Amino acid sequence: MIEVLFVHDDFVVALKPEGVDFHSQNGAGFVVQLSQQLGRTLWGVHRLDTMTSGLMLFATSAESAARFGAMFESHEIEKYYLALSLRKPKKKQGWVKGDMTKARRGDYKLLTTMENPAVTQFISVALRTHERLFLVKPHTGKTHQIRVALKSLGAPIAGDGRYAHAHEAALEERGYLHAYALRFVYEGEAFSCVSPPTMGERFTSETIRTQLSIWTQPWEFFA
Repeated sequence: MIEVLFVHDDFVVALKPEGVDFHSQNGAGFVVQLSQQLGRTLWGVHRLDTMTSGLMLFATSAESAARFGAMFESHEIEKYYLALSLRKPKKKQGWVKGDMTKARRGDYKLLTTMENPAVTQFISVALRTHERLFLVKPHTGKTHQIRVALKSLGAPIAGDGRYAHAHEAALEERGYLHAYALRFVYEGEAFSCVSPPTMGERFTSETIRTQLSIWTQPWEFFA
């Protein structure tokens, strides 16, 4: 059973488990599963990679889908992610900016050019030995944006079979990227939703829970 956090006439917020495809590939994708569970057609207005868990927003009509699409395009919907790395980053907070281009085998890489850049803002804290937790706010919505940004800092996401060292990633029970919070204004009403990760030993440790008790309103940490 998919956990549904909020139901509005025009949209639904639900939690995608890690390891589930958004679109139907090997079996029914997440949007199909959720549509079947709720007994109604849903429109996806953004997506998460298969390895990413967390909050997803779905429209309940073509009209609201178009409205949310425009809101994403104009950056009116704020998204916040949690990511965990086993490497020390080149910097502990700040921005990662640059164009992205396709590389080998479906990977992406960050460029130094700024024609249509991916823009990622982050802060981070050290946790247990070799663990660093990132709170990330993407200002654009490029494919693999956060995964590539953290790799560019020398701190690929733990368990990321595409961008981390393969032998290290294989030892992890999941890729440690989670869509943690959403915030937006819809028809004059403010909506926000925060949902901590529940899967993965590293994501459910006591040190993580302690840090998330500080990051309960993640937007407060970004100017």
